[in-house]
Amino acid sequence: MTTSRIAGAPFARRAFMLGGAALAGLAAGGGRPRAAVATRARIVILGAGAAGLAMASRLAARLDGAEITLLDRRREHLYQPGFTLVAAGLRTPDYVISTTAEYVARGVTLVEERGAEIDPVAKVVTTDAGRRLPYDFLVLATGLTLDYAAIEGMDVARIGQDGLGSVYAGPAQAEATWRAMSAFADRGGTAIFGRPETEMKCAGAPLKYAFLTDDTLRRRGNRTRAELIYNAQTTSLFSVPIVAEKVRMLFGERGIKVNHSHVLKAIDPARRIATFETAQGRKEFGYDFINVIPPMRAPEVVRNSPLRWQSGPWAGDGWAEVERHTLRHVRFPEVFAVGDIAGVPKGKTAASVKWQVPVAADHLVATIEGKQSDSRYDGYTSCPLITRVGRAMLVEFDYENNLTPSFPGVIAPLEELWISWIMKEVGLKPTYLAMLRGRA
Repeated sequence: MTTSRIAGAPFARRAFMLGGAALAGLAAGGGRPRAAVATRARIVILGAGAAGLAMASRLAARLDGAEITLLDRRREHLYQPGFTLVAAGLRTPDYVISTTAEYVARGVTLVEERGAEIDPVAKVVTTDAGRRLPYDFLVLATGLTLDYAAIEGMDVARIGQDGLGSVYAGPAQAEATWRAMSAFADRGGTAIFGRPETEMKCAGAPLKYAFLTDDTLRRRGNRTRAELIYNAQTTSLFSVPIVAEKVRMLFGERGIKVNHSHVLKAIDPARRIATFETAQGRKEFGYDFINVIPPMRAPEVVRNSPLRWQSGPWAGDGWAEVERHTLRHVRFPEVFAVGDIAGVPKGKTAASVKWQVPVAADHLVATIEGKQSDSRYDGYTSCPLITRVGRAMLVEFDYENNLTPSFPGVIAPLEELWISWIMKEVGLKPTYLAMLRGRA
């Protein structure tokens, strides 16, 4: 069993009890079990990450006789909310690694091939091995693509060397990022943080890592020897105005300098220079440590298909054109999209998947039954925003940027609390794994 690097066994037990109790409301599957619907429908789920596995589990429980095919060649399953903990030196890489197969529900066929082409008119998915999978319903759960190649000079193989970090690249790279950040915290110097101008998963992660670096420096008595710079991609630090203002205040209190409208375009790892596009043109920053977060786009199988947005803010990067409240495709009603691939204003977090999947499943099953569902996804997104080791803000919000706290009167969303930290560090993973199995 993997354990926290900072918690002793008694602490871990108390933390789990408190975290588990706090998460009970999030993990509970509401209502009585529903009778399975008899059907011979062919359902293809493209992608076996968190969204695909959760959708497969839920549909397998609700449908009797359906032919459900889960398509993904990745054998590893990665608990991505844990990457930040690995990159903070609090967990080892094995904490976030398991296998896809162990979460595949009974009655679901896992095809270990990659989706290569979608023909939504003929209702066929073709795999990279040439297999043709006809469907009656298609669920897009492909996740997204990390476009490191869009940053000139970026070399993923060098993460962990020469002050180069990148939490998103994978478990090994998250640990390598920790080594680079830890070495920086011992020496001091200049650290650069920021995020891409594209949509991205867990938009709070870049902020978290700036806070964690600040905290590591302070714990080692080296904060005065370092300058931390956060280059924001727009004029705001977060999409929810009240949260953006809170982060601005915290950055100010902790001496983290902010530059707005700065987008990383190139990096020279050997010279430790990062180049940003700004309103005044390109500007170079020297650094001793940098956390690179790449642009994120839809995978090619969706980006090159008729299922992408045709115009508007989600067209450029190829996100799936779905109605924001039902997750149903606006032009092909037998197609749904859940998770990162959905072209909606919010929702690229694991917590969003928990709320999206039941809605999409309800609408799909209702269609099979010849009924209509009134289930709605209102953009619920959750970000346990770590501000130091042992403290976090549990930020939850919807499409309208309203704060939507799950525990009003118990957990204040804009307060740095120990219990919010416990929910992130201890309680979130069991809830996540329950979601994969259709029980959350």
